[in-house]
Amino acid sequence: MSVFSHDAFDGHEQVVFCRDAESGLKAIIAIHNTSRGTSLGGCRMWPYANEEEALTDVLRLSRGMTYKSALANLPFGGGKSVIIGNPQTDKTPALFHAMGRFVESLSGRYVVAEDVGISVPDVETMSKETRHVAGIPTGGSGDPSPATAFGVFEGIKAAVAFKLGAPDLKGIRVAVQGLGHVGWELCRLLHEAGAQLIVADLNRQQTQRAVEWFDAQVSAPDAIIREAVSVYAPCALGATINDASIGELRCAIVAGSANNQLAEERHGALLRDRGILYAPDYVINAGGVINISHEKRSTGDKPYVKATAFAHVARIGKTLTEIFEIAERKGISTAQAADRLAEQRFKRAGHRKAA
Repeated sequence: MSVFSHDAFDGHEQVVFCRDAESGLKAIIAIHNTSRGTSLGGCRMWPYANEEEALTDVLRLSRGMTYKSALANLPFGGGKSVIIGNPQTDKTPALFHAMGRFVESLSGRYVVAEDVGISVPDVETMSKETRHVAGIPTGGSGDPSPATAFGVFEGIKAAVAFKLGAPDLKGIRVAVQGLGHVGWELCRLLHEAGAQLIVADLNRQQTQRAVEWFDAQVSAPDAIIREAVSVYAPCALGATINDASIGELRCAIVAGSANNQLAEERHGALLRDRGILYAPDYVINAGGVINISHEKRSTGDKPYVKATAFAHVARIGKTLTEIFEIAERKGISTAQAADRLAEQRFKRAGHRKAA
């Protein structure tokens, strides 16, 4: 399995393959770019079909973290890790102790947090072996999911205002795919703002709760992308915007928390050709890492303050509006506009670091 010739390899600084025979851990840590600071990114646990699939995911996710931190003006680089395994059946304390030791072996080049399949308690277990963790209650800001959801909510408001000219979300139909921690909190915020919700999740109990709590309509997981809505909000795994699905979209806006929503970069241009406004995923879902950045910069004299962190998260809407305007002015996709703006920032930082 080649790394350097892999389609998702993008000049990554370091890729570490982690194996612990005693616990059964098989994991990959990818550090994409540290020109703005130490790499920061969550750990994902997923039953990947094979190692190649896991490598593709961690390479794409770590690259996205570099761009995410750059556009949020954070002093961090991009990194990510994945554990190959079923989060429902394969978790053990020994597994996370082993993962913590591998994180520690990188001497602070990578800071780990929670992600899909990994809970805050799992990261707390890793912290028994390494201090290079973020988003835990003890000495930290806690679960970053509410901040991520709040950022997506602010991003949806900005996209609706730009595309539809609507001053608020009252009556706006939003299809939320995935009711995990972020998707659920996003639904709560949207419901309180007066939006009409259509939801889908593999967990039927969760969708039923959404009906009871948010008066939501339920769609099948493989059908929600075809719902006639103003906003399609993918909040589960990525690549839902692909060759098979892009012609089925019946929305004006794609704006959700999932990472790597575009299966390929060219799909951003295809969305633009169809007149669908895309809120680039690593911009709109940056709330969690922004929140964590306030935690990591806190000291005894300047402790973490949630209100200050969330005020920073709220600026995601302004950043997206800037990207929408650049794309419109230059006649390019919003994905291209976001990439160019992010690259300017972290490459400029890289030049300063080299000097």
